[in-house]
Amino acid sequence: MKDRNITNWYPTSWQGKTAGQQPLYADQAEVDRVLAQLSKMPPLVTWGEIESLKKQLAEAARGERFLLQGGDCAESFEDCRPDTIANKLKILLQMSVVLIHGMQKRVIRVGRIAGQYAKPRSADIEERDGKALPSYRGDLINRAPFTEKDRKPDPHLLLRGYERAAMTLNYVRAMGEGGFADLHHPEYWQLDFVKDSQLEKNYRHIIETIRESLSFAETVSGRKIQEAGRADFYTSHEGLHLLYEQAQTQYVEEVDRWYNNSTHFPWIGVRTAHPDAAHVEFFRGIANPVGVKIGPDTTADEISQLVDILNPDDEAGRLTLIHRYGYRQVEEKLPILIEAVRRTGKTVLYSCDSMHGNTEIASNGLKTRRFENILSELNIAFAVHKSEGSHLGGVHVELTGENVTECTGGARGLTDDDLERAYKSQVDPRLNYEQALEMAMQIAEK
Repeated sequence: MKDRNITNWYPTSWQGKTAGQQPLYADQAEVDRVLAQLSKMPPLVTWGEIESLKKQLAEAARGERFLLQGGDCAESFEDCRPDTIANKLKILLQMSVVLIHGMQKRVIRVGRIAGQYAKPRSADIEERDGKALPSYRGDLINRAPFTEKDRKPDPHLLLRGYERAAMTLNYVRAMGEGGFADLHHPEYWQLDFVKDSQLEKNYRHIIETIRESLSFAETVSGRKIQEAGRADFYTSHEGLHLLYEQAQTQYVEEVDRWYNNSTHFPWIGVRTAHPDAAHVEFFRGIANPVGVKIGPDTTADEISQLVDILNPDDEAGRLTLIHRYGYRQVEEKLPILIEAVRRTGKTVLYSCDSMHGNTEIASNGLKTRRFENILSELNIAFAVHKSEGSHLGGVHVELTGENVTECTGGARGLTDDDLERAYKSQVDPRLNYEQALEMAMQIAEK
């Protein structure tokens, strides 16, 4: 395996840099005791799995695969339940089948799952009725109820997060290997509340076409196509809480590399993607494939620096740039990103997050995203990449398998008045099942 050009790096070297979005704990000695326990836990993922994903991402960068990355904006410890996990996998499986059928490419399934427990916030303090408390930063750090006890950062939640991630990942692996993803039995993937929708009928037509093709191929070959009976799922989360990520980073002597074993595919959020800051310093040393969110305020110079720092050897599959501009700015900003990368001479995988740049406040005060704006950014991104001689190799989506009403629009025509009917997210609005499937069909048409 090729040596990576990493110098003056070790898992704690980020502590010499400015680290944004980190919790302030009251008892550092207790934090140290928790981190000592966490560092002795078994790895959640293996370096072999990480390298396998990296090879697939390299193929996506060459246009041979397509990356589908999706899941909750912020996982809850309470959602570590078999039905909730299964519904997330169902929608990712269904979207991937639509994409495979329409694009005639293999799809990489990466969930925002088994670790997406920390979220950046725009303010450290939240005020309600004249009372000020620390902002809720995700179940890994504190709790959502607006009380002094709940909002106090608790280091023991790091252990709870590891445990929930381990249980979730164990169930995901068992389902992936146990026939849940079998294309011969797509009825396992159905969600009861969408049986009568037009999208479901279109989806069933796709499935029947695939099943007939499988049956024909197996009849001709005289054997069952084993690859159609299972699916690979990989995990991802924003590597926000650096002490948590550091504690699960281990050196693998066989390959002379450091791996962050908390997830297969960590990413740096737009708020912490400063070239000289702590998150970039930590990420430059781990051998995982990594993602970086690129927003409208990220300059061309910062983009070039990030590419050079995070992928100095131009390692295939190492770096994914996830652009999130909003539908109003993507046409102007995306060519700047592509040109900045081109000047480095390095290859990256481009993925589009058309969710975050299109967040707005609805007429009833709830945070929402309009489906037509989400699709608009995605469509413009495909067109810009094509005109620039590049290609969009993936999408990054916040979605859920639940029947929520958090984003307006889509096949059911949800309006602002519908939002309160089933608004469950404590942080950002997510696409529901129908909207996510409709997005996949739109991408497949491209």
